Amino acid sequence: MEEPLALHPVKLYVYDLSKGMARRLSPLMLGKQLDGIWHTSIIVHKDEFFYGSGGISSCAPGGTLLGPPDSVVDLGNTEVTEEIFLEYLSSLGESMFRGESYNLFEHNCNTFSNEVAQFLTGKKIPSYITDLPAEVLSTPFGQALRPLLDSIQIQPPGGNTFSRHNGQS
Repeated sequence: MEEPLALHPVKLYVYDLSKGMARRLSPLMLGKQLDGIWHTSIIVHKDEFFYGSGGISSCAPGGTLLGPPDSVVDLGNTEVTEEIFLEYLSSLGESMFRGESYNLFEHNCNTFSNEVAQFLTGKKIPSYITDLPAEVLSTPFGQALRPLLDSIQIQPPGGNTFSRHNGQS
């Protein structure tokens, strides 16, 4: 008889990069309320995985200089083993999620978290996070700032750039 596959919890850590400033200033600047400027990461197999201008990185949960997350979303469980997950991340890091592919609006940490969440659980991350770039760009101020914002590269300090060879065999 086959043993049942182990279930591993999958969490989404959500950080407000603006530390509350977006909530206060967005009505004045954008003419609409934004609750935050979201950075997300996936927690699975006892590590936090995220994407930025340096590529895919990992650390202990809450181990970046962002500190503890502003909120945690339970995405459910996965049967994907750590070995298969690390192989998957390695292939993502060599294809879709190389550091030079990072774009603040179209290919960012939230795009990564959404992709990984669907791989692990079949579920997307909340739409209030993935819809944020379009909300900002739908405003005149967002359009005016786009050239500047397109040049911004975000890489939360405190993680280690992920590679299959980081002590993994």
